[in-house]
Amino acid sequence: MIPPIPVLAEYGISPTHGFLPDVLPLTRLPDPYYNKWEAIATNFQSLILSKRLRGVIDRLPVLSTIGLEHDAEWRRAYMLLTFFAHGYIWGGDTPMERVPPSISAPLLKICEHLEVPPVSTYAASVLWNFKPLFMDEDIDDLDNLATLTTFTGSLDESWFYLVSVAIEARGGPIIPLMLTAVAAARQGDAATVTRCLQAFAERLDDLGELLRRMHDNCDPSFFYRKIRTFLAGSKNMAEAGLPNGVLWDDGTGTSDFVQFSGPSNAQSSLIQFFDVILGIEHRPTGEKADASDSEREGRMRGPTHNFIQDMRRYMPGPHARFLDDVASIANIRQFVENRAKSDRPLALAYDACLAMLRAFRDIHIAIVTRYIILPSRENRARSRSRSPEAVRNRQNLAVASKNAAHKKVKGTGGTALIPFLKQARDETGEPAVERWAHKFMTRQTRATGQGDFFLGKPEEPELIDEPVVENGLAGTWTIDDDVGGICHY
Repeated sequence: MIPPIPVLAEYGISPTHGFLPDVLPLTRLPDPYYNKWEAIATNFQSLILSKRLRGVIDRLPVLSTIGLEHDAEWRRAYMLLTFFAHGYIWGGDTPMERVPPSISAPLLKICEHLEVPPVSTYAASVLWNFKPLFMDEDIDDLDNLATLTTFTGSLDESWFYLVSVAIEARGGPIIPLMLTAVAAARQGDAATVTRCLQAFAERLDDLGELLRRMHDNCDPSFFYRKIRTFLAGSKNMAEAGLPNGVLWDDGTGTSDFVQFSGPSNAQSSLIQFFDVILGIEHRPTGEKADASDSEREGRMRGPTHNFIQDMRRYMPGPHARFLDDVASIANIRQFVENRAKSDRPLALAYDACLAMLRAFRDIHIAIVTRYIILPSRENRARSRSRSPEAVRNRQNLAVASKNAAHKKVKGTGGTALIPFLKQARDETGEPAVERWAHKFMTRQTRATGQGDFFLGKPEEPELIDEPVVENGLAGTWTIDDDVGGICHY
């Protein structure tokens, strides 16, 4: 029996705003019982700046979740407490590995209700952390948005979150559009599928333009030095001071240390929906498309990980289930492949979607390069001028764990940042049905003049004793010398 097409309302998904809540996030919890939480939120940045947040939270009573009624209230409580927790962990000279019961006890119950882990996620920092400036204007307009809570109180941090909010809102109508395409494919209606794919490609181009606006009001240096630390999770953070992760002390005396990734754009259900509906497959990081069975077996003995699949654990439960259910009914790729030779407009429309999504990921790679890779190398260059002892003794929250043998450290879930992003981008073009489109989207860019006789011998790279490791949005990422750079693909 063919599975039914998912009904968006059953997963809490809006046909107009997608994975953003259909009811706008609350700006305050209505029950006065939670005024102590709201008081901390009002003075949050000042408490972090003065380093008094930990003392305030230590004296905070353990509040019950009994006063939380509607979903919007549960979501705001989750957003507030995860911001408080990350501020508590990272807001001092050294990180705190234990979060007290005043935060942990209610947060764990809230996480169980919302089906999310006890850590700041994309849902907390983006999906449930915005408000429109003018109620009569759309929330897909980036200039009509403001954040509810930030760590720094800066425009840069707000802008960083709000670009994703606008993308989620602008991309929301794509979800019912492509479910319509799935229904049309079941009926053999190629014309409707083609129209849906064409509209999808146009909307993807709009999303790329929104992503490019990240540079308008978010300074890379400020983001790297001031914002990223608070976005760190507790996974692979031994060198930063969390060798065991974080202990969420609920007051029962039975709590254990856990390790979770921090917020990441890979936790966006919208972006993962694009992959699922188009039939794009992502392999474990480092695995090639033409890998033999023996190669795969060899990799299975080592650290293999599908980072994108793992990020679904950080999505709200209904959203993750929606993606699983969509995967069971996705038929667009097969429908197009079966008719590619006889219906060229259909094939072109499908390949256009892949090209636009690939271009979107190119923009993302350029942003990651500018906001993380290049600043990390500048930071490394400055550190070379200091004495080795001073560098070793300095507690740097932006540096993550490495093993005793100084081997290359993988990122969250064993994933190096730029190789992961490039592989995801390259895999986006693999399903292309037109030969020229497939060749174009799977090409390997060759640097100009590479191997040129007149260039002489290539410059020898400088040897570095230890790998340079930086904390990315979802945890830890390895900064390699042979990858990265806006023009290096």
